[in-house]
Amino acid sequence: MKVRDLAKMIDHSLLHPTMTEQDLRNGCEIAKKYGVAAVVIKPYAIPIAVEILQGSDVLVGSVIGFPHGATPVNIKVFETEQAIQAGAVEIDMVVNVGKVLDEDWDYIRNELASIREVTKKHRVILKVIFENDYLNQDRHKIKLSKLCSEVQVDYIKTSTGYGFVKGDDSKYSYTGATDHDLRLMRKAADPSVQVKAAGGVKNLDDLLRVRELGCTRVGATATVEILEEAKARFGSEY
Repeated sequence: MKVRDLAKMIDHSLLHPTMTEQDLRNGCEIAKKYGVAAVVIKPYAIPIAVEILQGSDVLVGSVIGFPHGATPVNIKVFETEQAIQAGAVEIDMVVNVGKVLDEDWDYIRNELASIREVTKKHRVILKVIFENDYLNQDRHKIKLSKLCSEVQVDYIKTSTGYGFVKGDDSKYSYTGATDHDLRLMRKAADPSVQVKAAGGVKNLDDLLRVRELGCTRVGATATVEILEEAKARFGSEY
């Protein structure tokens, strides 16, 4: 396995609220230099990524209903259409977390199917973000994995990286992808559905560990650190 193959596991995340246009441009250049799988960029900046990545094999992805998944289904459908028209070929959509906790599975099934209809029509990849930090019960993650399998999404994904939970001390924190959740999702989903880990993949060992757990993509901001570490440790091959 080449270091390049590790790069092709990475979606370089450019979603922090404070990112300026220059930050986004710099991030796209990093993605291009290292040959990652995709950038996941803010919706308004999709044309920037398309411009910079033209001629490369790095794909352009964007987010829908980000980060809380609370927008109505018809708005998510509109967002998805708009992102695709702007040039996105991968969509990371946040499921309605409140409806998951309500166990309103008819709503969730309709939401998933509605977005999938759009992405399938345009032959675009759909990744569904569970935001596991908010889902304390394994049954919710299992049910989501099965519903995503039913509507034939391409990936199920652990987190946005911004699923901050308020603690008893009134401070916010998040966990992101855990080994437990990755095993659970991989087991519950159909083999045709791939798993993406996001939140907490910060170094090469993290990347290799989640790969062993069955992940084929990760969302990362530490792309440079991970791949430079891979080059230093393995040379050109692994």
